[in-house]
Amino acid sequence: MVTGRSATAQHLRDLARLRRVRDRIDREYARPLNVEALARGAHMSAGHLSRQFRLAFGESPYSYLMTRRIERAMALLRRGDLSVTEVCFAVGCASLGTFSTRFAELVGVPPGVYRREAAGTTAGMPSCVARQVTRPVRNREARAGEPGLA
Repeated sequence: MVTGRSATAQHLRDLARLRRVRDRIDREYARPLNVEALARGAHMSAGHLSRQFRLAFGESPYSYLMTRRIERAMALLRRGDLSVTEVCFAVGCASLGTFSTRFAELVGVPPGVYRREAAGTTAGMPSCVARQVTRPVRNREARAGEPGLA
């Protein structure tokens, strides 16, 4: 039974490390982060981190990082006082093209269109509600004919 206990203990240690990686992404999304740097910080190989992170959280570390960046970008774009380029760099993206492509994949429209259309949609709404209502949908899950919020 020692083997079962040690395997369970190792699994719990791995989950704790993965949560620390996820928390680091949440805190440092605007900094230059990559899977190799995250893996070094967790004392894992990049491949092992990616596999274990996907098993634990349902998506790769890179995908999780980009979702956090896009969520923050959505909030900045709704404010309307920054250009798309300024928002791109403010959330830690180094390439405007990659940012725009990923934004459109997750949100359904390019960042410029989102900025124009969403600026007033959450006016007067508490930020916690606005964040939930405007949360990007993962993996192109949004259906074209999906009804809006009432």
